[in-house]
Amino acid sequence: MKRILLSSVAVFAFAAMAHADELTDIQAQSKQLREQNQLLMKRLSDLEKRQQKLEKQPAQAQAARNVNPTDAMAADLPYKAVVKAPPPVNDDICWKGVCVYGAFDMGVGYQQHGSPYSPFSANPNSYMIQKQSFGSYFGVTGNAMSVSFIGLRGKQEIADGLYGIFNVQAAFNPASGMGDNGIASVAQNNGLNTALSAQNSYGDSSRNGQMFATAAYFGIDSPTYGAFTMGRQSNLIRDNVINYDPIGGAQAFSLLGAQGANAGGGATENAILDNAYKYAVGVGPVRLAALVALRNGNNSGVGNVFSGDIGFDYMGWSIDFAGAKTYDAIVIGAPLTAAQVAAAPIAGLATGMGQINPTVSDNTVFQVGTKYTIGPWKVYGGYEWIKYQNPNNPLAAGNLDQGFVIANPNNTNYTVNKILQTAWVGAKYAITRDLDIYGGYWHEWQNNFASTAANVGFCATNPVQGTQCAGSLDAVSLVVDWRFAKHIDLYAGVMWLQVKDGLANGYTAASTNNANVFVPGQSNKASSYDPTIGLRYQF
Repeated sequence: MKRILLSSVAVFAFAAMAHADELTDIQAQSKQLREQNQLLMKRLSDLEKRQQKLEKQPAQAQAARNVNPTDAMAADLPYKAVVKAPPPVNDDICWKGVCVYGAFDMGVGYQQHGSPYSPFSANPNSYMIQKQSFGSYFGVTGNAMSVSFIGLRGKQEIADGLYGIFNVQAAFNPASGMGDNGIASVAQNNGLNTALSAQNSYGDSSRNGQMFATAAYFGIDSPTYGAFTMGRQSNLIRDNVINYDPIGGAQAFSLLGAQGANAGGGATENAILDNAYKYAVGVGPVRLAALVALRNGNNSGVGNVFSGDIGFDYMGWSIDFAGAKTYDAIVIGAPLTAAQVAAAPIAGLATGMGQINPTVSDNTVFQVGTKYTIGPWKVYGGYEWIKYQNPNNPLAAGNLDQGFVIANPNNTNYTVNKILQTAWVGAKYAITRDLDIYGGYWHEWQNNFASTAANVGFCATNPVQGTQCAGSLDAVSLVVDWRFAKHIDLYAGVMWLQVKDGLANGYTAASTNNANVFVPGQSNKASSYDPTIGLRYQF
């Protein structure tokens, strides 16, 4: 009996050991299958993501072709979803989150009243009639549809849901290869006031010889909490001009692009700002943004700038309300006269850096822009109100503006506030996927801000002979844009522009075909048109 009991115990022990071994094997096999299943699920997820990316590439490629890179600087900011750059597609020039992008824009054109091509200016032709526009011009044109530039931008994940971003853009004149330098284009004509026909095209600008004239900023971006950026970046007013102008601020075909003051809240130099801090966030259909640009001592005449924006998107409709306050805004209206150039060295001013003759003001601006998309149509509209006042902090001769010496500042031009208003409407129609037609109308007007009874009476009888007299400006344009190949489009268009009364000051009969005889009590005006055709390469 004892032997039988021992044998039973031994058999049970061996059976238990066998069962334990089998259980261990099953557990190991189960673990292995679970690991394999996890790998397969991850592989399946990766394949599905890749499939979705490949399916979206045709639409993304088309979107990339349709993006106007004039203001790619705003593309990273969530409050401007309507101008957000498309994600990289298979032919973008990118490496580890850093992309090279840009545009070249050049062609030929005719200005009814023009002046020679400028090698310096971002607006190298007299697309907008100027005081030195003697006779007609036919020849090379540049930056008619958008500013030529080369840029680098990057976006890298630095934490879960948090990205580091940067953007730099170097703008240039496509015909000369020179970096854009609006102030240099003005200073180049110093001393030629007695021979206006010898002057080149010129214009004050926010791009004044900087290596990265259009953008040089970096920051952090969160899909939830918004983006904060620092450096040289676009004014919020300029963002809206490009977004809500019917032709995207094209310099040859839009008043807002041709004169630039609207983008800078009354002063072109304020369209793109140094020392700027910008925060932007989107909350559902609402977009909010704020910007502060700080004074840079004596290295730049531009003072502090404060700007804000609120926008909404709903069912194809977008609208933005923006406002800004600028201190010591600088407008360089004309080159120095020969007498002023001769007197500057006597006044102890440096001559090697170039001299300018600015009007200084403190500006307040309110702006509203809207657009509506329905099928192949996009309809645009906007209004901007700008008040100019004498500066609280007058600038003295010898101060610097973008590296140029301020020679004869006018700090008292707005004893009576100047009110400049601009309104516009327009539309874009997609004839086909690759062929668009644009049209727009702009109207601008200023009040009579003459400060003395004598000047007020003078404006009543000689409205065109005083820059402080009331006046108006009208512009109409039509453009056709054909994207006939990947990255390349062919455009053709024309803008007709007319200045009247106070805004026609200095436009003499020699520079227009109008009679322009100053008849007391009657309006006087000057006009021009600029048919232009060109190619634009975007990448």
